[in-house]
Amino acid sequence: MRVLRTPDACFANLPGFPFSPNYFDVKDADGTVLRVHTVDEGPKAAAPVLLMHGEPSWSYLYRHMIPALAARGHRVLAPDLVGFGRSDKPEEVADYTYERHVKWMSDWLTGLDLRGVTLFCQDWGGLIGLRLVAAFPDRFARVVVANTGLPTGTGWTEAFKQWLDFSQTVPELPIGEIVSMGTKRGLDQAEKAAYLAPFPEEAYKAGARAFPALVPITPEHGSVEENKAAWKVLERFDKPFLTAFSDGDPVTAGGERVFRERVPGAKGQAHVTIAGGGHFLQEDKPAELVDVIDGLIRKTA
Repeated sequence: MRVLRTPDACFANLPGFPFSPNYFDVKDADGTVLRVHTVDEGPKAAAPVLLMHGEPSWSYLYRHMIPALAARGHRVLAPDLVGFGRSDKPEEVADYTYERHVKWMSDWLTGLDLRGVTLFCQDWGGLIGLRLVAAFPDRFARVVVANTGLPTGTGWTEAFKQWLDFSQTVPELPIGEIVSMGTKRGLDQAEKAAYLAPFPEEAYKAGARAFPALVPITPEHGSVEENKAAWKVLERFDKPFLTAFSDGDPVTAGGERVFRERVPGAKGQAHVTIAGGGHFLQEDKPAELVDVIDGLIRKTA
């Protein structure tokens, strides 16, 4: 596996992102060592809040939420998935599989020995993060899901079909513009450039290219059976489980219902709908999300 590493200079002076990098090495089954980057802020003795990003974003997505949660006394960890942000990037699209991502992040989670975790996940952060919950339920204290799912080959929305077609055919993947279009407020040019910063050349975008086609939306996709097995664990997960989907995301609209119906920990929770949020609701409504996460922790501690 040939691995690319974005030069540090690409991350200099990004607006609103002053955080020091932290790195942890994981090893792929083929022996390749991959460096995973994490923002790690707040008191290290506090229980961790794990913020997991999706496609094609990176931990920059959480730049407003990280300091706000840390100021409320939480240890906040925002990792970059392999292929994104300051983490290493395998060069070939074929290097990326759903199961590889789950294994890489499982090794990261257990390598750091994180326990008592509150997970917040969105987009692919949920597809991977919820697999971590299913694999290590004893490490998680509570979960907040937003604009995400854990698909098992039963179909897709028209909005996702359009995104899939676009992502696989556009000659140059416009990362900053994609994130901006997924918000309600729109991003300025400096913010768009920050989302593009991890990808100085098209070769660095193999992970971003791969992810849409890896979502298991048909029975023939890989990881369908693994996700079905994960759902069996989630159907026994009785710790606090809250949905905080936005009201303005055509890709995941209505996706909160399956969690409310199937996860025992979701029963009786004060589920919320984030008004005025797009797909990347972390950009549109970060303060509201901080209140949701912090409120759930304080209510259920």
